[in-house]
Amino acid sequence: MKVIVSSMGESRDSKVDPRFGRAGFFAVVDTDSDHFEVVRNDVGRGAAQGAGIKAAETVVRLGAKAVITGHCGPNAFNALRTAGIAVVSAAEGTVAEALDAYKS
Repeated sequence: MKVIVSSMGESRDSKVDPRFGRAGFFAVVDTDSDHFEVVRNDVGRGAAQGAGIKAAETVVRLGAKAVITGHCGPNAFNALRTAGIAVVSAAEGTVAEALDAYKS
């Protein structure tokens, strides 16, 4: 299953970005194979408005089934839920720590 974590950097040791829509990066992890890749969130970060919706569109395009983030605004939350994507908010620490907490 693909899980996306909003991230401040490009590694598993990067901090979880507290902002979903304007996160610098999305860490994309396949929990079955442990494949890890990072996607820049240029569309959301550069948006004058609607960053959360644009970020949600990216997540849907990437095929994620869950998002882990610090905070997800209501519009992005609704867009993700409508697409059948689970949203886990209030995540802290590193990407690796957030993934471990999600898996347990």
